[in-house]
Formats: sequence, structure tokens, C-alpha cells
Amino acid sequence: MRSEIRYILEDLNPEQREAALHFHGPLLILAGAGSGKTRVLTYRVALLIATGTAHPAQVLAITFTNKAAEEMRLRIHRLVGEGADRVWVSTFHAACARILRREAERAGLGGNFVIYDEDDQLRLVTKVAKELGVDVKRFPPRLLRSEIERARNELFSPDDMRRKAENEMEEVAAAVYGAYEEQLRRNNAVDFGGLLQRTVEVFEGYPEVLEHYRRMFLFINVDEYQDTNPAQYRLVRLLADGHRNLCVVGDDDQGIYSWRGADLRNILEFEKDFPDCKVVRLERNYRSTRNILEAANHVVAKIPWRKPKRLWTEREEGEKIKYARLASGEEETAFVVNEILRLTGEKRYALRDIAIFYRTNAQSRPFEEAFLRMGIPYKLVGGFKFYERKEVRDVLAYLKLTVNPDDSVSLRRIINEPRRGIGETTLAHLEDHARREGISLWESIARAQEIPHLSSGARRKLEEFHRLMVLLSERARSLPVPELIQEILERTGYADALTREGTLEAESRLENLEELKRAAAEFEALHPGEGVEGFLQMASLVSEADLYDEEEGAVTLMTLHNAKGLEFPVVFIVGMEDGIFPHLRCMGRRESMEEERRLFYVGVTRAKDLLYLTGAMFRSWYGEYRPYPESRFISDIPSDYLEVVSVPSAIDFSGFGRWGERDRERERALAASLKVGDRVYHDKWGEGVVRSMETGRDGTEVLVEFPGEGEKLLLLKYAPLRKI
Repeated sequence: MRSEIRYILEDLNPEQREAALHFHGPLLILAGAGSGKTRVLTYRVALLIATGTAHPAQVLAITFTNKAAEEMRLRIHRLVGEGADRVWVSTFHAACARILRREAERAGLGGNFVIYDEDDQLRLVTKVAKELGVDVKRFPPRLLRSEIERARNELFSPDDMRRKAENEMEEVAAAVYGAYEEQLRRNNAVDFGGLLQRTVEVFEGYPEVLEHYRRMFLFINVDEYQDTNPAQYRLVRLLADGHRNLCVVGDDDQGIYSWRGADLRNILEFEKDFPDCKVVRLERNYRSTRNILEAANHVVAKIPWRKPKRLWTEREEGEKIKYARLASGEEETAFVVNEILRLTGEKRYALRDIAIFYRTNAQSRPFEEAFLRMGIPYKLVGGFKFYERKEVRDVLAYLKLTVNPDDSVSLRRIINEPRRGIGETTLAHLEDHARREGISLWESIARAQEIPHLSSGARRKLEEFHRLMVLLSERARSLPVPELIQEILERTGYADALTREGTLEAESRLENLEELKRAAAEFEALHPGEGVEGFLQMASLVSEADLYDEEEGAVTLMTLHNAKGLEFPVVFIVGMEDGIFPHLRCMGRRESMEEERRLFYVGVTRAKDLLYLTGAMFRSWYGEYRPYPESRFISDIPSDYLEVVSVPSAIDFSGFGRWGERDRERERALAASLKVGDRVYHDKWGEGVVRSMETGRDGTEVLVEFPGEGEKLLLLKYAPLRKI
């Protein structure tokens, strides 16, 4: 064996070495968190080349991000030298784009085709929908685009989608999909999903082309196999079914992207697809302490149908996981910030060693504000800082106009947000008139009847907008800020537009707007009498602050979904309450709850040394405190690995005790009157039918099916529910 091969193998443990040296036939590498899966895949490619088993150009290695592909390419180059440059290391989409450039004619494309990003796709879907006469208020373009992307993931054509349509929404989406596809062809363009779909179509339509690429890619390696969707699965099978030299690496315990189209069955059923496959389990963890790993093992063990794995480590036992259930969301924030100051003050850890994970983007806001107040540098990963998010900036612009209608920057931002038919041409006429007359843009709108080039329809829409803003300005003089925000969301149609959109992104934006109302309520409690102007000043200062200094380092804030693949010495997972994490929309569905559990497992296994779990008994909601039950995931961690931190309360909760007793009385009365099959009414979801009832540790739980909303698991003592 050559010296470079021995050098490569010396860096691998026995299980990693076994996987890296299996070259021929199907191979499933079940790689637990922190077990070095990327190293195994990289070294396997290097060994294929170093042993002479494969020419570099015969190796295809698929990763899920361009950054990961580039890092793998560099590591392979360091291991085997110049030959690595000819290995195909790329994402699925990049590999398909490269193939389609070569096979453009067979794909019905010109060789110079362009690739449309999400913004391009949305603009084209909007254009097509309007041309077809689709009511874009009933069928928002973002939702239509999401439906088209889902169809592409399943390799459905417009005709397939039309045949499978079961409701009006799907019928409309199928019609838009067909017209959208035709526009793409005319524009010589492909969207992201189309890159995979077109490649599969070429392979299935031209057997000689498929055979060429099968001979070309004699050894196929796919990372993060649990995250593949049906189109990616089909592509891999087409290429590998000839020689069957397919190596997939993944961890079903870290499958957290079903909402992106990932199908966990791809990895769970790999052995069914390839009965003769070799299976290697990587269970040695190089990241976390034993306490953290044992807790993670118990959390994920409750998921049925998973591939059995049990992580272990040679690291020390380490400190127990610290769990703090605080009285309020504000106290949770204070606890986390104080712990960070203590850990860094004792010189145990630097700011860059610490991360805060949360379930939804909206949860970052109180931590951002606390860090800004205290001058603690932080960086937000995978999203805009709270006050820089589009929906938050839009509502702040409305607020600014209620106190200063001459703010032309804010006026331009929201004059057609949400869409109200006031386009760029109308705005140009308004601005020309304002310049000629020496008046503000707002005054120009008020005098729209004087502008000769405006159509009657444009004048009518401007008058409606003017009346709306005058009304909101009047309301701003009497309403508390949180109520004014709610008024803006309702009267402008902003919240309704997001609700109709119906996508996860829209739901996240609505959550951010609820968080904005909470921020306003907290501001008014701390600064009574300062009103809209004071709140806007606070928000402006926060949005302009930029304290991140790479030399000093910074605390990292991110959602749990964005944390996958990363690691930190110290991790805080906040918001450990039922309804927050696990998320409310997932609590009534088994598959969704299993994914929430996997998401918790991902968060736990990011921590190297210290892990904190925090939650609150009450959280501010639109100026009022609401109770939240403890996250059910907490009880999954045995007490051997969990230390409950006692934190003295800084708030008098005597009133909540009396309120809680009334709540229990209401729960007992409602539970006694309900039975399976009864019709009930919920303040948010309307009428529904009780499907099951059972008593849990937090009281009576009922599973209610709401038409159009699906099944929801509710706690009677908290749910705004009444029997019909």
C-alpha cells in the first residue's frame, strides 16, 4: 500500500476506514451527529483515486451547499493533489445545470439558457397568473409558486398536476404551471426545480445519454441523503442502477426538511432499494460530552421506524444540561444574557463560542434588543435582524406616516404594499406633480384630482389610500401602539394578504408581526406616555446599530433549522414550551411531531461543552401575559443528565395564581361536557369536531379536526374553545 494511502487511513477510526474502503456495490453510511461523516466521504473519494480504483473524472460527489462542495474539493486536493480538480464535486442543482449545458438541445433549451432565482420565479408566476385572469388575492403568487415547486419535486408535469388536482387551488396552480412552463421555454430559462426535472426527462427520454453518464460516473457519492427529495432520488437511481457503485451518507435522526420537499423514506428504505447493500454505522461522536450525548440518545430513541444508532464518545462526562423555567419571557432573556456575561467574565468562553437557538425567527427580537442595550456584539445567521425584516419595516413605515405624512421615503415604501393597484407609472405622475408644484408627495396624493395624466381608476385608488392614511393618523392620536399596529394590519389588508398567501414564509412573517406588537407593548409598559414617536425612535436606533466586531467575536443567534451542520462550545436552546417548541402547528400531527423531535435532537447535538434549555411559564402576548406549558421534550431527558436551575422570580405572580385557578375550573367544566364527536368553536380556526380526548401531564388534551385547517391538538385549559 502506497504511503499516501497509509497517510489517509491513519486519520480514520475503524468504522470510518471500513466505509471509506468499500468501493464496489451499494453502501449506506449511517453517520450520527458529530461522527465525522464529511471526513469519511472526502477520504473515500481520495482513496478511490489514490488506490487507482477510479480516475478522478469517474467520481461524482454530491453535497447540499456550494460552500460544502468547495470545502470538499479543497480537502480532496490536499489529500491526492492535482487529480482532484477533475472530480465532479457539486450540489444537485449545479451538476444538473452542467449536464443540461451539454445536453441543451435534447432538453429543448438553448445552450445559453438562464437560471431563474426565487425572485425571478415569483415575478414570472405573478405575470402569468394575471394574464390568465387569476384572482391573485384569492390565489397569492407565492403560494402558486410553492405549489409549482412541490410539483417539480415530485417530477409532475402540468398535465400530471391537472389530473391529480383535488380542489380549486390545485386546479388554478396547474393552469398557472402550464403557462409558466411555456413562458420559461420562450425565455430560454430554467428554474431551480426545473434543473432536476429537465435532467431526469433527458435521461429517461434518451437512453444513450443516460448510458453515457452512467459510464462517466462509475462511483457516485451523496451526502445528507436524508434531505433528498423525490426528484433527487430518481436522478441518483437512474445514474446508479447500471453499475450500482452508490455510496450515500446521512442520518435519519437529522431529517428536518420535509417542508422543503425532503422525503425521509429515501434513507429509511435504502436497504429495500438495494438488498445487498453494506451498512456502516458511525456512532463515535467527536463533539459533545457524555452527558449531552446520553440526553440526545434518549430524545431521539422515542421516534419509531428510525435506524438504530447510539452515539458514544471518549470525552469526559461534562456538566449536566442546565434547564431553567423562568417566570416570563423577559426573565428568560435576562437569565440567558446574565449567563453569557458570567461565562465570558470568568474567561471560560469567548462570545464567539456561544450560540442561541430558537424555533422561529421572531424569537430573536428580545435577545437582539438586550444585546444592543448592553453593548454585547451579536450576529444573526440565516435572516435579517428583527427590525430589518421586510414586514417589520413595512409596518414601521406605516407608523411613521401616521405621525409624519410628509415622510416620502416611508410613503414610497408602502403606497402599494400590500398591492392596491398604485403602480410605478402612477407614482411617477405624482412625483412629477409634486416637483412642479413644490409640494410633498403626500400633498400631491391629496390633490390627485388636479393631475391631468392620471386615469380615473388611479385617482380613485389614490383617494382610497389617502382616506385610509388620514383615518390611521387620527387613530394614532388615541390608540396604544400595539392596538394601532393591529389596526394598520387589518385596515390595510397586510395581515390578510399574508394569511391568504398560505406559505410557511408568510406564516413566519405573521409571527414576526405578532412579535412587533409584543415589542410595542413592552415599550409602552417601560415608557408610558411616549407613544408612537417614542417607539419609532427606539426601533430606529436598534435598526441602525451595528456592534459586530470580528476581532472581538460575537454571540451567534439562529433558528434550529439553520444550526444543522454547525457546532459551538456553549448552546442555549430557548423557548422550550409546548406551542413554541414543539411548534403549535406541528402538535396535532404525528409526522410533524417526529420532525420536531429530530429538530430538538439536532439542536442538542450542536453543543460541545455546555447546553442550556430555557423556557417561560408566561409570555407577553399583545400586552397580556399568557401561560405556556413546559415543552414535552424536557421530560424525555432523564434526571441523571439534567440539572434544574432554580432562578428566583423578579415578578409578583400572585394574580396569575388566581387566574390559573379560574382556568382550571373552566377546564374541568368543559372537559365534563365534551365527548368525541362533539362540535366545538375555536376563536381562530372556527368550527371543528372533537376526534379524541385524553388526560396528559398538563391537563385534558383534545384532538380537534377543523375543516381547511386539519387536526389540532389543544389543551382545554388554554384553548379559546367552546362547545356548540
